[in-house]
Amino acid sequence: MLSVVVPAYNEAGAVLPAARSIGEILRGEGIPYELIFVDDGSSDATWEEIALAAEQDSAVRGVGFSRNFGKEAAIFAGLEAAAGDCCAVMDCDLQHPPEKLPEMYALWRQGFEVIHGVKADRGRESGFHGFAAKSFYKIMSRAVGIDMSRASDFKLMDRRVVDTLLALSEHKTFFRALAAWVGFRTAEVEFCVEERTVGGTHWSGASLFRYAVSNIASYSSAPMQAVTVLGVLMLLVSLVLGAQTLFNWARGGAADGFTTVIILMLLIGSILMISLGIIGYYIAQIFVEVKARPRYLVARCCGGKKGEKP
Repeated sequence: MLSVVVPAYNEAGAVLPAARSIGEILRGEGIPYELIFVDDGSSDATWEEIALAAEQDSAVRGVGFSRNFGKEAAIFAGLEAAAGDCCAVMDCDLQHPPEKLPEMYALWRQGFEVIHGVKADRGRESGFHGFAAKSFYKIMSRAVGIDMSRASDFKLMDRRVVDTLLALSEHKTFFRALAAWVGFRTAEVEFCVEERTVGGTHWSGASLFRYAVSNIASYSSAPMQAVTVLGVLMLLVSLVLGAQTLFNWARGGAADGFTTVIILMLLIGSILMISLGIIGYYIAQIFVEVKARPRYLVARCCGGKKGEKP
């Protein structure tokens, strides 16, 4: 059986179209399935729409959070609730085309354990968003050791891979990076990012920035290494200026250059504060991990129970 996990946050208008579209495609291909919607603490009628979809289709199940815990938590909640022999993860807005699910399922039947949906194009986006995304994935690619420039959350995984991911104890997770990190036998399926048919994106520039910073800090030590690089650069600058000052002193030259001193003090002070901020952020991440609170809290469930898991 194929379990399809669909995180949803304020997607009231997209739930029923997604349930119908995914169900029609999988039934048409004769693929046994269950569809698990995870309501990530939505403030609109998303949960009511999930409950309605569960009434209309016994293959649909719903998991509702007590509050908003984020997309990563929703993905892992869906994977934990899934009972299928393989699990797919896709967006509720159908920007991940469900028509690709049979192709991914066929690759799984051939023995592949992780089938990555990779973007043939990124769809419509601003120039700044495209630049920021490329910079983020460049850092993540170095951290994971795998090219993630076209990575997405659209994946199909074998039960063994799902159990491996669920066994990881870390609180802060980055699903698409971890799915690449675990390895196993992989394949890729290209897809074009579709336009949203209902509503607009819920990701603002600020939320995308926070999401990127959180994932970089949870998966990469690159910012900490940047602090070291900045320190070495400032040391080199200090050695050059120190040598120049000693040379001028030996020649009996006047000790002018007050403007240079002020600029250097401001530059060094700024670098120190930025460095302390980066270190402080990592300490905060350690604090979150040490508390070992659950990734999410489930407030309600709905739908018929397939398989053995509640």
